Amino acid sequence: MKNDNYFEVNKATWNEKVNIHAKSKMYDMDSFNQGKSSLMAYEQRALSDVKDKSLLHLQCHFGQDTLSWSRLGAKCVGVDLSDEGIALAKELNAELKLDANFICCNVLDTSKHIDDTFDIVFTSYGVIGWLPDLKPWGTMIAERLKQGGTFYMVEFHPIVWMFDYTEGKPVMKYGYMQDEVIYEEYQGTYADNDSKMISKEYGWNHGLSEVINALTEAGLQIEYLNEYHESPYDVLPNLVTTKSGLYSTKDQLYPLIFELKARKV
Repeated sequence: MKNDNYFEVNKATWNEKVNIHAKSKMYDMDSFNQGKSSLMAYEQRALSDVKDKSLLHLQCHFGQDTLSWSRLGAKCVGVDLSDEGIALAKELNAELKLDANFICCNVLDTSKHIDDTFDIVFTSYGVIGWLPDLKPWGTMIAERLKQGGTFYMVEFHPIVWMFDYTEGKPVMKYGYMQDEVIYEEYQGTYADNDSKMISKEYGWNHGLSEVINALTEAGLQIEYLNEYHESPYDVLPNLVTTKSGLYSTKDQLYPLIFELKARKV
């Protein structure tokens, strides 16, 4: 029951974030509505041609990436814990005349709400840290993939979550594979530091071995794991802009993101 309480606090925070994020420069809703994709180039390269493929997007927030895949021809379903996020995703889907579907549920309960299997399961950026245990997450992904289907994720590197950023600079505070829940309370959000909202969040740290083992034990075969110094988002303190237009730490002593692609065998 303790985890249920944590999820409820996180849900309330994400519900409040939806309206703030939808108005933020980071999510740039005007450009998105005019046709700009929210997907990164390497995400599109990883999944290549998605036309007529079924795609399940886990922890989709208010659906911009889901709808971007839909614009590329995928038959999409997005899942998220936030009912405010799902409500906005459905509104955007209708306004843009797309055919994605959206379901509000805890991502770990996805198989209780969805029976279909998919060619692709996709998830990205700031997702696994909301989950206390990745084994049921890996099992659910395998359940929802067709035989031979592809799982792709891009996520902030576990080293990033070893730091506390609430004082405006990174301070190493948390374990790389810390089992204990982490609680943080701070003003603003990653998309709007000036917002007056108070973010209250419970999270968990997961090392790369935990990610890989959760997937392989569920029957997925890892095709590749890549780590990168650069992030597409300027969401951490003191990042510098690189020549590619992305963001990195000044000294590049540790990676900021990783991508992983796997197949159900």
